[in-house]
Amino acid sequence: MDWTGKVAFITGAGTGIGFGIARAFSDAGMRLALSYRDEAQRARCDAWFAQRGREAPLWIRLDVTDRPAFADAADKVIDHFGKCHVLVNNAGVSVFGPTDEASHADYDWIMGVNFGGVANGLVAFLPKIKATGEGGHVVNVASMAAYLSGPQAGIYTASKFAVRGLTESLRYNLAPHGIGVSLVCPALVATDAGLSALKRPARFGESGFAPVDEAELRHFASAFSNGMDPLEAGEKILRGVSENRGLIFTHPEFAEDFKDIYETSLAALPNEEAPPERLEIERKRRAANKAALAGARINLADLT
Repeated sequence: MDWTGKVAFITGAGTGIGFGIARAFSDAGMRLALSYRDEAQRARCDAWFAQRGREAPLWIRLDVTDRPAFADAADKVIDHFGKCHVLVNNAGVSVFGPTDEASHADYDWIMGVNFGGVANGLVAFLPKIKATGEGGHVVNVASMAAYLSGPQAGIYTASKFAVRGLTESLRYNLAPHGIGVSLVCPALVATDAGLSALKRPARFGESGFAPVDEAELRHFASAFSNGMDPLEAGEKILRGVSENRGLIFTHPEFAEDFKDIYETSLAALPNEEAPPERLEIERKRRAANKAALAGARINLADLT
């Protein structure tokens, strides 16, 4: 895939994985529109492009939960570049605490950013990408938490499971338009994601979790320093997008987990014969999915 001159919009690109993706995309010759929240981070990123004589990105300050602002960002990208080919929904928050103690504000904030931000990006940008008639790609950055749950990450995990389900379904919908879709599930990357709880907006202040112990949180976040370099993650993501992979794993550490998921799932299936009528429905579902990935538009009638 020759990405030279293609236009990409990346959310949360001022730091971490987002900036890693931005650098990898720039190295591939893409033109960039990047969302950010912090001016100092933006300045540091700008220096990277300037030092290499690259075209300066179009920077757009954006809260991904703000739907009108997201729609305005899409308009700005089109006004500036004339088109958009690639959308990367990357912005997210990593917040942890026992799920049984969570408040509505905890759910609203974490789900609003991690899942709502993806939905807002799709609604704002998909019409623009389709309108080019040149195809393109959607990249939704989730997490290994889209497959692996844990006792301190219930809402975070729910948000990433939701992004996974949405992305897998969207791949079928966009194939007829020549638009690829990739779910990215990174694990530990050297970012400041572990400090998200220190950036909690005041409007979501009524948390059910215990008050943040900053020293404890910073100790936890120090584990991220052992993570993958964000540029390496970005390069792996670019490679997966170029190959139109529906699923992009950046880390190799999880064979044991997936073996356990596979064996547990198979063992949970009832050991009995299914009736022919139900088998036929599932056969049609599988056939429809394959046809969709091959470019067919699937209707409800194709499933029954």
